[in-house]
Amino acid sequence: MTGSPVLPASGPDASWRADHFLSLLDFARPSLGVDGTAGWLDDDGAVDASQPAHLWITCRMTHTFGLGHLLGVEGAEGLLRRGLDGVAVSLADGEHGGWLASRGPGAGEVNGLKQAYGHAFVVLAGSTGVVAGAPGAEALLESALGVLDERFWEAGHRLHLDERSRDWSVVDPYRGVNANMHGVEALLAAHDATGERRWLDRAAVVADRVISWAGDNAWRIPEHFDSAWVPQLEYNADRPHDPFKPYGATPGHGLEWARLLLQVDVAGDTVGQRTDAARRLFDRAVEDGWDGPQGGFVYTTDWSGTPVEARRFHWVAAEAAAAADVLHRTTGEGRYAELADGWWRWIDDHLVDHERGSWFHELDTDNVPSGRTWVGKPDVYHAAQAVILPSLPLSGSFARSAQAAGRLLEGAQLAGSTGTRDR
Repeated sequence: MTGSPVLPASGPDASWRADHFLSLLDFARPSLGVDGTAGWLDDDGAVDASQPAHLWITCRMTHTFGLGHLLGVEGAEGLLRRGLDGVAVSLADGEHGGWLASRGPGAGEVNGLKQAYGHAFVVLAGSTGVVAGAPGAEALLESALGVLDERFWEAGHRLHLDERSRDWSVVDPYRGVNANMHGVEALLAAHDATGERRWLDRAAVVADRVISWAGDNAWRIPEHFDSAWVPQLEYNADRPHDPFKPYGATPGHGLEWARLLLQVDVAGDTVGQRTDAARRLFDRAVEDGWDGPQGGFVYTTDWSGTPVEARRFHWVAAEAAAAADVLHRTTGEGRYAELADGWWRWIDDHLVDHERGSWFHELDTDNVPSGRTWVGKPDVYHAAQAVILPSLPLSGSFARSAQAAGRLLEGAQLAGSTGTRDR
C-alpha cells in the first residue's frame, strides 16, 4: 500500500465486533466441501443440496476465511487453502480456460458461462491468498488477472464487459456496472497483493467513469448499458426483484461505491480527490434508500427516488455501515459515526439471527424475515467485512488492512476447526 493507512476507529464495541466476526466464520465453515467449492447455505447453516456450487460464493467464502487467517483465527488457514484449491481446480474450466460460473448440483452439471462478476472474485480470493501467504495463490492470481485483462477488459471503453460464452466466442451485448464495481474491488486487492501500479490505475479509471455517469444522473448510478455503453435506464423494468440486474437505481451500490472511491484514494495517495463524489453518492443513497418510519434500506428505487423493491437485503445495510465508517474516518465528520451507530443497532435488532447464526438475507417491509429473492443465508462476505472494518486501518483492500492490523483475534478458534463436514 502506498502511504500511511488511515487508523481504525475505536470504541467499546470492538469486542462485540470480534466475537461477531468469528461467529460469521463459524457459520460459513460448513459451506466448503471436500472439493473446496462452497455450497449454498440455508437458514440453519446447512448446505442446500438443490443449489449448485457458485464461483462467486466460493471466492467470497475463501476471501473471508483468508481475512480470518490474517487476523489470527485458528482453523481459518486450512479453509483458505481448501477454498483456493476449489477455485483453482474444481471450478476451473480445463477445456476453454477461465472459470465456470457454477458446478452441480447434479454430477457433471456445469454452468459454463464466463462472467466478469465471478472472475473478479477469483482475483479477490487470489489476492487475499497472496497477502496471507497461501500456497498456490500467486499462480491463481496471475492467471485470474490475465483472464480478466484479456477476455473482459474493453480498453476503448475503459470498462469490463459482462459475459461471454463458455468458449469465449460469443460476447453478450449487455454491459453492467455491478461487475465493474467488483472489478474495482478486485483490482485494488491485486494492487495490494502484487505492488503493480497498473491495477490501481485501472481501478481509478473505472471508478471515475462511474462517478461521471452518477453525477449526470442526480447521483443515482445507471446500472445497465448496451454494448456501446449507452445507459439503458428501463432495463429489466419487468424484473424488479432480480438479485443481480434489477430495474432502477440500487442504493446499496451507491453506498458500496462511496466506500470504494475512498479506498481508491487511500491506495493512491490521493485522499480527498473523490471525497465529494463519495459524499454525494452516500447522501443520495441514504435519502432514497433509508425507510425512516420503519427502518431499513430498500433494495431499489426508480429514477426519482421512489422505492420499487422496498424489501430489505442484508448486504445493503452492511455496505451502509461500512461506507459511514470510512467516511467518518476520512472526513472526521461526526454525522457519519452517528449514522453508523444507529444502523448497527438496527442490524443487531433485525438482521442478525441470534438463534441460528449469520444474518437474515432478506426482510419484508415490516422487517420480518422473508425469502422472495434471497432464500437461505449463502453469503457472509458483506457482513463479515462490515463488522470487522472499524477495527482495521484503512487501505485499498481488506486483506492489506487485516495484515496491517496484525493478529487481532489471536487465540480465537473456529468451531470444529480440526475437522471437516463433507458434502
